[in-house]
Amino acid sequence: MVKLVKYLRPFIISVAAVIILILLQSLAELYLPTLMADIVNFGIVNGDTSYILCIGGFMLLITAGSAFCAISANFLSSKIAAGFSKDLRERVFSRVLDYSLQEFNKIGTSSLITRTSNDITQIQLLLIFLLRLMISAPMMCIGGIFMAISKDAVLSLVFLAVLPVLSGAIYLIAYKGMPLFKVQQVKLDNLNRVFRESLTGIRVIRAFNRTGYEKRRFNTANLDLTNISVKVSILMAVTMPMTMLVMNFTTIAIVWFGGIRISHGYMQVGDMMAFIQYAMYIMFSLVMVSYMFIIIPRAEASAQRINEILEMVLEITDAATVRKAEHDRGLIEFRNVTFRYPGAEYPALRKISFTARPGEVTAIIGGTGSGKSTLLNLIPRFYDIENGSVLIDGLDVRKIAMEDLRAKIGLVPQKALLFSGSIADNIRMGKEDASEEEIRQAADVAQATEFILEMKDGFASLLAQSGTNISGGQKQRLAIARALVRKAKIYLFDDTFSALDYKTDARLRSALRQETAQATVIFVAQRISTIRDADQIIVLDDGEIVGLGRHKELLQTCRIYREIVSSQFSEEERA
Repeated sequence: MVKLVKYLRPFIISVAAVIILILLQSLAELYLPTLMADIVNFGIVNGDTSYILCIGGFMLLITAGSAFCAISANFLSSKIAAGFSKDLRERVFSRVLDYSLQEFNKIGTSSLITRTSNDITQIQLLLIFLLRLMISAPMMCIGGIFMAISKDAVLSLVFLAVLPVLSGAIYLIAYKGMPLFKVQQVKLDNLNRVFRESLTGIRVIRAFNRTGYEKRRFNTANLDLTNISVKVSILMAVTMPMTMLVMNFTTIAIVWFGGIRISHGYMQVGDMMAFIQYAMYIMFSLVMVSYMFIIIPRAEASAQRINEILEMVLEITDAATVRKAEHDRGLIEFRNVTFRYPGAEYPALRKISFTARPGEVTAIIGGTGSGKSTLLNLIPRFYDIENGSVLIDGLDVRKIAMEDLRAKIGLVPQKALLFSGSIADNIRMGKEDASEEEIRQAADVAQATEFILEMKDGFASLLAQSGTNISGGQKQRLAIARALVRKAKIYLFDDTFSALDYKTDARLRSALRQETAQATVIFVAQRISTIRDADQIIVLDDGEIVGLGRHKELLQTCRIYREIVSSQFSEEERA
């Protein structure tokens, strides 16, 4: 509401400019003939040239004033619409940043992009037309009707037959257009999704020689959007011929009935010509309104999609009363935790219980789909659990403010995502005010300094979007450095050593031990060599803990762990 107030002044000025514009045009039309006669009668000018210059100057003055008002109204309406769109985009973006992964999955990334760009543009276009037309059009219509009645009230009855026909046609177009506009935005979402997938997956597409298939898939989505757009365009194209047809029939009716009244002496030819002009004002204002009724359904469809973002109830929010732990140590406890994804038939995790202590390394291993990454995602509260509790320093994560909770955690996700910009900026994302020394220290621990210094500009070297100009192992090490620069109490590594060679892996884990000596460390890994020195190893299978202990203990007590070890080492190596 506060942001809308700042548009009140330009809105009032814009409305005033439109009103003054119409008043100037009306006054000129009403009083210019009288003024011309007075100028002649009182002998203010002598000769035709002086008369033309006098009247022409007056007309130019009115035109200049009208032009100034029109330009001011258009400028201010554009400023209001653009400013409102900017604020709306900010609000949508801020709202999306508050979403949990559940809300993201509901709407989809491609749809969020379309709603933030195309849908808001439709609303901006509507605002511009509203401010420019919806004030001037009614005034022109009312003024035209008043002037027409003042000329000939009987002939004005023509409008009683014309206006319902035009209004009914406008309503029919709006009624037919609303469903089409909604479908059009959905088709645009789908095209955006296909295009985005093709761009991000270009390596896979080329590797499997599926370029032709992707072209066909894109062409199908493109054709769907084209077909619905053609239907919308046809509907919009009908508007102009329809309104022109009504306007021309109105003119014919006025000439027909006006001629009859002239023949009976009730009307002068000049009055009929003026009446036709007023009729054009009325019809033109209705034409402008008809265009509004074409734009409004599309903007309404877009507004509903934006409201869906703004009004979506967040499933993961701060508790009404948040608490802070007495001791900020980073102790993590899972107590009989069960979790299932929204809409899933079976839980992804069942009855998970363990404790991860500060100064210790907890490793998680298991088969594909066993729930390793899911377990990690519950700690920063990307999802809320179904049963049980996840505690940090004795407090349930649902009772901790999410900003405070995530400030304690240094997370390295399974997919090392980097942003366009310099290497230093990417590392500094973990800590905004990190010094050059802290950035260098984090890179040293992550074993990234060597390849960074080999680049042309060192830490100032620019990364492409998603870090596509460096290797997978280099991206993983930069993602690790980004987490380490936080000096967090808890570090979560989600299979972040998979792209590293054994030598780099060993050096990184050794340096990591010293750097995180006072922190709680949990990492997911597939290599036994990575986890064998952990203080405790959690073995997951089908969402349940089937083994918990150190490496040697699990070799004796956990069958699944022995199978994993057997798949990676020979008998001599196991011994």
